[in-house]
Amino acid sequence: MSLAIKTKIILGDCSYKLGELEDNSIDLIFTSPPYADQRKNTYGGTHPDKYVQWFLPISKELLRVLKPSGTFILNIKERVVKGERHIYVMELIIEMRRQGWFWTEEFIWHKKNCYPGKWPNRFRDSWERLLQFNKSKKFHMYQDAVMLPVGDWAKTRLKKLSETDKRRDESRVGSGFGKNISNWLDRNKAYPTNVLYLATECGNKNHSAVFPEALPEWFIKLFTKDGDWVLDPFAGSGSTLKAAQKLKRNSIGIEIHQDYYDVMINTLGTIKQQYLFEKKAKYETHSD
Repeated sequence: MSLAIKTKIILGDCSYKLGELEDNSIDLIFTSPPYADQRKNTYGGTHPDKYVQWFLPISKELLRVLKPSGTFILNIKERVVKGERHIYVMELIIEMRRQGWFWTEEFIWHKKNCYPGKWPNRFRDSWERLLQFNKSKKFHMYQDAVMLPVGDWAKTRLKKLSETDKRRDESRVGSGFGKNISNWLDRNKAYPTNVLYLATECGNKNHSAVFPEALPEWFIKLFTKDGDWVLDPFAGSGSTLKAAQKLKRNSIGIEIHQDYYDVMINTLGTIKQQYLFEKKAKYETHSD
């Protein structure tokens, strides 16, 4: 049995083009919209004071097209305005919750090779937010797909366990938390944290702000399975779509800029790829 993978690339403004997508049809939305007052030469720029007003009609459409079991990951960062961080990201979170979204989690992308520089009143930015929103408190989450090797510490730490290590050791500060080191015996993988350590994209692919392909790839693994649908309404040069293709997911990218659309057509194409469908382990639905 084969699995047909589709990649659909749409030219136009996502504010309008999202209306062409069906209700409850997308498993994962991963995107990085233009940050406030940035990318003026390519996307016009939106003033921080008007950013929430600009984005809410888009997030309303995203809420409509996302499946109840799906997830929306929004890569965004506040900019500095007149010497202080603007609060438009916090305001956006509040308004999206009022719109019907659940703000489930916040991930941090630590840029291992952030651009060097010196400013009089702050240090260089080395991280960005990845906000997780959901349509329902029950959503698909495949945590085993992103597990990491335990690390060399286990080889020495677990070699000789004390009696304390073999039982739940209560916190010495009386917090109620504790640990049982022996639980790590015979484990070679562990679940990751919500901080991702990834280098920025060095080859910019003729785009003004390209995130590394490994970034959407990690979230595609975490929140989707083979054959699911991934959407990027600000597709840029197509990093999200490329990651989706690599992982055997269907994908849709919307891009308003003709040059970036052409880049995606040339590098990705509107294609169908055939994969052998392999039997996968059963996944569980995450719920709180």
